[in-house]
Amino acid sequence: MSIEFEDVGGQRIARFGTGPRLIIAVHGITASLMAWGAVGRRLPDGWSLVAMDLRGRGHSAAMPGPYGLPRHAEDVLRVAEHVGAGPDAVLTGHSMGAYVAALAGARRPFARVVLVDGGLPFPPLPEGLDPDAALEATLGPALARLRQTFGSPEAYVDFFKAHPAFAGHWNDDVEAYVRYDLTGPEGGLRSRVVSEAVMEDGRWMRLESARIGAALQAITSPLTLLRAPRGLLDQEVGLLPDDLALPWAARLPGLRDEVVPDCNHYTILFDDHCVSAVVDRLTA
Repeated sequence: MSIEFEDVGGQRIARFGTGPRLIIAVHGITASLMAWGAVGRRLPDGWSLVAMDLRGRGHSAAMPGPYGLPRHAEDVLRVAEHVGAGPDAVLTGHSMGAYVAALAGARRPFARVVLVDGGLPFPPLPEGLDPDAALEATLGPALARLRQTFGSPEAYVDFFKAHPAFAGHWNDDVEAYVRYDLTGPEGGLRSRVVSEAVMEDGRWMRLESARIGAALQAITSPLTLLRAPRGLLDQEVGLLPDDLALPWAARLPGLRDEVVPDCNHYTILFDDHCVSAVVDRLTA
C-alpha cells in the first residue's frame, strides 16, 4: 500500500493510494489517521483516501485549541481544499469523525457523505448527569489509556490486545494503528492524544445535539449511515441502536441506513469483511 505523509499548517495528513478519485476521511475521538489504514489498503484502482490527524491527536497533537467539532470541520474543509477535493470527492468519518463529517458536509457538496457508526445526535443527558461523566462511562478504556504511561511499545500493544473490542480480532492493521499513537521516551511512553481535546470535543458532541441535527438536515449530498451492531466494548447493543437510528432515517428521506453484520464499533474499520463493506459503500 502506498502511503504519503505531509504536514499542512501543523496538521499531519496521509494519502493512501494514488488514484485520482478522492475520499476525505475523519477519525474518532481518541484515534488517529491510521484508523483508516485498512480501508486505504483495500481501495480499488483509481481511488485514494486522504486522512488527517485531528488537532490534539496523532502528529497534530501540538495544534492548539480551542477544540470542538466545528473547529475540526474547518480543518477538514481546509485539508480537502489543499488536496484538490472537488464536488466529486467522497467525505466519510468514523465515530466522532462522523459528526465532524456531518458538519463539514453541510457546508459544501460532496459526491456522497458516508457516516460510519456515528453522526446521529444522542438523546439528551438525564437531568443532573455531567457530560464528562457520561463520556467516561461511554469510552472506558479509551480514556483510561490517556492517563497511563507504558514501559515499552509491546506493553502498549498488550494494553490494546486486552481491549474487549479487539479480542479475537487482532491483525497487522490494528497493530500499525496502535504503534502510530505512541510518543515519549522508553519507559515513559504514552498516547499522543491530548486529554483536553477529547474532553472538550466530547462535551460539544453531547451538548450540541440540535446543531448536529441541523447539519444532517442541511446536507444535500447523498447520505449513507453504516452502523455496527455491537458497541465500543463489543457489547450486544451498538453505539447507534435501532431506536436511535430509525427515527432519523424516517426524518431524513435521503439517508440510506445500513447495519454491517458481525462488526463492533472498532472492527468496522479493521476486520476484513467489515472493511470490504465500508470500501464498497465509499467507492460504489
